[in-house]
Amino acid sequence: MSHALATPHAVESHAHHEDPKGFWSKYVFSKDHKIIGLQFLFSTILWGIVGGGLAMIVRYKLAWPGATSPAVSNDLYNVAFTMHASVMIFLVIIPVLVGAFGNFLIPLMIGARDMAFPTLNMLSYWVMWPAFGVFIASFLTQGGVAAGPAAGWTSYTPISSTAAGNAQTLWALGVILVGWSSIMGAVNYLTTILRMRAPGMTMFRMPLTIWALFITSILQLMATPVLGAAMIMLFLERVAGTAIFTPDTVIGTLAGGAEGPIRAPGAVGQPLLFQHLFWFYSHPAVYIMILPAMGFVSDILATFARKPIFGYRPMIYSIAGIAGLGFIVWGHHMFQSGMNPYLGSAFMISTMMIALPSAVKVFNWLGTLWGGQIRFTAAMCFAIAFVSMFIIGGLSGIFMAATPVDIQIHDTYFIVAHIHYVLFTGSLFGIFGAVYYWYPKMFGRKMDERLGRWHFCLTFLFGNGVFFLMHVVGAGGMHRRIADPTQFDFLHRWQFLNQFMTVCAFCLFLSQILFLVNFVRSLVAGEKAGTNPWHANTLEWVTPSPAPHGNFGEEIPTVHRGPYEYASPDATEDYLPQWHELEPKTA
Repeated sequence: MSHALATPHAVESHAHHEDPKGFWSKYVFSKDHKIIGLQFLFSTILWGIVGGGLAMIVRYKLAWPGATSPAVSNDLYNVAFTMHASVMIFLVIIPVLVGAFGNFLIPLMIGARDMAFPTLNMLSYWVMWPAFGVFIASFLTQGGVAAGPAAGWTSYTPISSTAAGNAQTLWALGVILVGWSSIMGAVNYLTTILRMRAPGMTMFRMPLTIWALFITSILQLMATPVLGAAMIMLFLERVAGTAIFTPDTVIGTLAGGAEGPIRAPGAVGQPLLFQHLFWFYSHPAVYIMILPAMGFVSDILATFARKPIFGYRPMIYSIAGIAGLGFIVWGHHMFQSGMNPYLGSAFMISTMMIALPSAVKVFNWLGTLWGGQIRFTAAMCFAIAFVSMFIIGGLSGIFMAATPVDIQIHDTYFIVAHIHYVLFTGSLFGIFGAVYYWYPKMFGRKMDERLGRWHFCLTFLFGNGVFFLMHVVGAGGMHRRIADPTQFDFLHRWQFLNQFMTVCAFCLFLSQILFLVNFVRSLVAGEKAGTNPWHANTLEWVTPSPAPHGNFGEEIPTVHRGPYEYASPDATEDYLPQWHELEPKTA
């Protein structure tokens, strides 16, 4: 990549933005990337509480079904598991990884004063609010909460296209709005990274966090329009009676309980078309939800192991390899759909190949830790746990890649265990680590390390108590999305595990109170952080904490080296920041 992409003119293009003075322009309708990032962060924390509460409803129903849980009807259970996954994926994990940290970190870490398109950046957040409203409204449709969206987060047709009421229509509209937010953000991130890097910040001097966000933005830009198209067609199916997905043989009603428009003679909908469109986005979306966390973890491990990242360029190539392969494996979600065996074999082999770049990353993370002077901060604990939990999630994914095995375990709790090891003990561990690591730069204070380590220990313990046992009950035949496992005789022996997992799930949910208390308390009473409290090398740590409007002073710092020069023989300390210029050595 040519250094011409990082010209001083490109960097200075936003240097003279005025610092807004009014409350509304500074903190609400702000165009400052840092404020927008914090808006995403606070919004996703609130929605994370909602998503976690919905998970508690699901677990309570599974542990004590039937007459012992009359408050949780079967209809409410269907809504709870649908909206739990929808909220956590569309309103929490993707927005916090890409919207919150992408917005906050990209300009700071590449030496830019703001995003390339500040107004578009502001809109990418405020488009989320209609999505928030639509998701809330889907709970409040005629019939109450129990009449909300109930077709699962995948919303397969014809269930989703023929469900009565407006809830499913509102769900599709909410996903469309979230997709628009993602697309606007991806355009901004890519343009900023390519055109606004500081002098000397070549592509291969960028931190792995920025590489991960860069490649994730490419995924978003290429995959999200496909999801948007699928949701628009589902929306039209429900409100206009189009014959895109729903076969004529399906007898049902469209939104609101009214009969849909008469279809043209011979029109035949294709339910599998929806699955292809949905998974063409949603499998790359798994990597949208994990690749940024891989970047965060890489920076945290290097900082607190006081070592250069092991295999910097292979780490970049492995991120790109995971993203590339992620686009050609969506069919492994459809092995039971009557797929041609030759096509199924192609999907199976390509899915297994993702294990190769993933193994490179794990090996390089372990190589970074090997022989390091490890500091077990809260951020480091979550980062190390991310690596170990990602191994478990990745290994179970190899089982599911094999067609004969997947046919046996498809739609069982083995699949639920896999996705939660990837997205909870994976993505959310990376998010927690990133919050503890970059909190000083966001707010000028450190979070309490003692509370942070307690939060880690309880989250790690109860998280594994919930999700590891799902492998056991899944292999034993427990199907996902059933409200009462006890109605099946062969599942009676696993019911005590369901109850144990539910107790762990409630303890896990309550453990997050420690995080919330630490987060809020540290805003006013946390230890004040200096400019560079972790003695890190990347460019965001040259600015004051919290970073001011415009990020840098009168002059953008010049980058002289890569981001991971720890324990360098050229420095008197154990770190050598990117912006430090060394005196030339003499004989």
